Amino acid sequence: MVKAVGPFRKISFRRILGIDVASASRQQALALLSGLIASKTFAKVSFLNAHNANIACSDSEFAAALSHFLVLADGIGVDIASRLLYGAPFPDNLNGTDFVPALLRSSDQPLTVALLGAKQAHADHAADRLAELAPQHRYIVVHDGYFTAEEEPAIVAEIGSLRPDILLVAMGVPRQELWIERNIRAEHCTLPIAVGALLDFLSGSVPRAPLWMRRLRLEWLFRLMLEPGRLWRRYVVGNPLFLLRVLRQKFAARSGEGRP
Repeated sequence: MVKAVGPFRKISFRRILGIDVASASRQQALALLSGLIASKTFAKVSFLNAHNANIACSDSEFAAALSHFLVLADGIGVDIASRLLYGAPFPDNLNGTDFVPALLRSSDQPLTVALLGAKQAHADHAADRLAELAPQHRYIVVHDGYFTAEEEPAIVAEIGSLRPDILLVAMGVPRQELWIERNIRAEHCTLPIAVGALLDFLSGSVPRAPLWMRRLRLEWLFRLMLEPGRLWRRYVVGNPLFLLRVLRQKFAARSGEGRP
């Protein structure tokens, strides 16, 4: 499936539980986003994994918002879904924790990167870490993720005055995507990216899985072992539910009731 609109007209997409996910390699995705930044073309970016897809199935507002985002494939769950529905995995795992730093490192042109979300200390440490990884850019922490509705207009106005090339929004799913959808337009920034726990990972407040687990696509298991009380429902219940929903999509397509 190809989205024949705007800057995405040459990108192939695969529909996973009603969400169009870009079927792009890491290099293709980096080139696409770098081109959007260079041309000042506004585009909202998010990542789809099994957890996000489950939320979209039960939250129609979130699902509708994602239809306005460029959605990249994140994790083994959507890879399995792609195999079941389309006979092949996605070209690359574009999880935001690795992809966003790679995007920043890939750009030689100095950019302004704004950070919004997480705890203040974590956001500050994340900005410092990004400055080490890609020192050619300017990093500005706009605000932590714990602001009130009354504070929101001033935050949006500050983003508009900065007009960053990239805005990293780390508020968790689905709040971050819904916040971008409701508040951020082309006059505020070029590329707003919903990044989940990226700032916590960069700050070191949440440890990454060992490299061997990441290579085996088992980072979700590492996170479950770290925080079983908070994450057991997401993974122990959510992963089988996601696969069940994907199988229902597959059988509906076969029976002529729908198609991938």
